[in-house]
Amino acid sequence: MLEAADLVVAGRHRELVQDESQASYEGWFRAAEARINWANHVDLIHNLIRGADPAPGAWTTCSGMKLQLFGSRKHVVRTFGAVKGKIGEIAEVGAETIRITAQGGQVEIAKVKPEEGKKVSAAEWAKAAGAGPGTLLGS
Repeated sequence: MLEAADLVVAGRHRELVQDESQASYEGWFRAAEARINWANHVDLIHNLIRGADPAPGAWTTCSGMKLQLFGSRKHVVRTFGAVKGKIGEIAEVGAETIRITAQGGQVEIAKVKPEEGKKVSAAEWAKAAGAGPGTLLGS
C-alpha cells in the first residue's frame, strides 16, 4: 500500500483497465458463508448480517426451517451478567423488530424472509410463526 501511495504522489503510477471478462462480484460469499453461528460475538454476527444484506442474505434456522435476517442493529452490553437470555434466543419482540441474544449483547432485526415466504417485518413474522421470547434459533 505504501509503495502504491508513493508512486501516486510521485506521479509514476500506471493505470490498468480491468478485463471485465475476468471480473466477478463477491463470488466467495455464498449462502454457506452467510450462515449465522450464534456462538460468535455480537459484533461478528451484526457485521455478517449487514454484509450479506441484501444478498445472499445471512441466515439461521427456526424449527428446522431456513430464516434469512436483514436490517441489523447491534446492542452491546458492558458485562456478562447484562446479557439477557441464551445465545441464539429471541429475547424480545417489538412493534416492528425482534432482538436476538448473542455473546456480548443482542442483534435487533428489522426484516426476515422465511424459507417458504416473502420478506416481512421481523415482528410480523414472529407473530405469524408463533416465535417469541425463548424461541431458540439455529437449532
